[in-house]
Formats: sequence, structure tokens, C-alpha cells
Amino acid sequence: MDHKQILHDGLRRQRAALLQKLEGLSERDARLPRTPTGTTLLGLVKHAAVVELEYFGETFGRPAEVQLPWAAAGQPEEDNVDMFAAEGESLEDVLEFARRCFAHADATITALGADAPGRVAWWPDDKAEVTLAQIIAHVALDEARHAGHADILREQIDGQAGLRAPGNNLPPWDADRWAAHVDRLTAIAEGSGGPGRN
Repeated sequence: MDHKQILHDGLRRQRAALLQKLEGLSERDARLPRTPTGTTLLGLVKHAAVVELEYFGETFGRPAEVQLPWAAAGQPEEDNVDMFAAEGESLEDVLEFARRCFAHADATITALGADAPGRVAWWPDDKAEVTLAQIIAHVALDEARHAGHADILREQIDGQAGLRAPGNNLPPWDADRWAAHVDRLTAIAEGSGGPGRN
């Protein structure tokens, strides 16, 4: 397997992990803010899709026939708009948008060599010149970070935990064993000392 294929497979795994965290959720649960900054599971997927559309489109001179959601709706772009599903966007709308963005990214990655040059217009000039391999790695790392966010958000909703399917990379403990584990960690934290102690 070549270097580009290894990177591409890693990116696909992060996408799959993000999308899996939406499975079985209602519209409300997918889009309800779970943090003080408004992070939502559906917003994380929308953000990943926008990132892939921009990095694997404009950066390599390969514009897509996919409009950014706010452009398609004729709305002005606002700060953080890629991090939530707006009033007129359903769960299925965001998933369809993501599928189209990911397909465009895959087409770019397939069409170009790992060393294909690109330019990230929104990066500083001294870092803007890139290769396809650099961008695949950059985007995969960004999505891995957000997949970790999604893991925690989904666990808070219904207890689903695990890399892809529920529990498939966790110890096979029952609820009592997990509760005992949490109690143990709480006791360790409480016994670690006062504020400022490392």
C-alpha cells in the first residue's frame, strides 16, 4: 500500500467514526448543544464536510458542484456557521451535504498524486504552499480531534461509547463495573490535593 492510500484510509476512518455517532439519534439529539460553546454532533459532521470541501476543492483548483449551505440558502456567512445545522437544515440535509463533500474530496485524492501542489489561500503566505499528502494528513488530524469530541457527546446522550460500534474497543464491563471504575477515579481525583497541586 502506498503512502497516499494509507493517509486516505486514515481520513476515511475518521469520517466513519464521526458519522457513526449520529446513528439512531433524533433530530433534536443530533443538533442539541452539549457544551457552553454550542458544540453539537450534527455540527461536527457539517464542519468536517465543509473542511473537506474547501481543502480538497479550492486548495487544488478543483471547485466542486457543491454549494456551501449558507451560499445555497442565499444567507450571509456568519461566524461559526459551519458548526451547527441551521433552522432550514434537517439531519438528512446535512448528511447528504457531507456525502457530497466527502465524495468530492475522495475524487481529488484519487485524481492527484501525493506530491501534487496546492495552495491554501487562508493560510499565511510562508505556509500556504502545500502538497496533497500534507493536506490529507492535516484534515485527517482535524477530523480525529472532532471524532474524539463526538465520542464524548454521544456518551453523554445515551451512554454509547466505543471507537465505532458501541463498546468495541472498551473493556467488556457491566454497568456496575463501570460505576465502580468511575467511583475509583473520583476518589483518586478527590485525594489528589487542593487547588494548584499537580
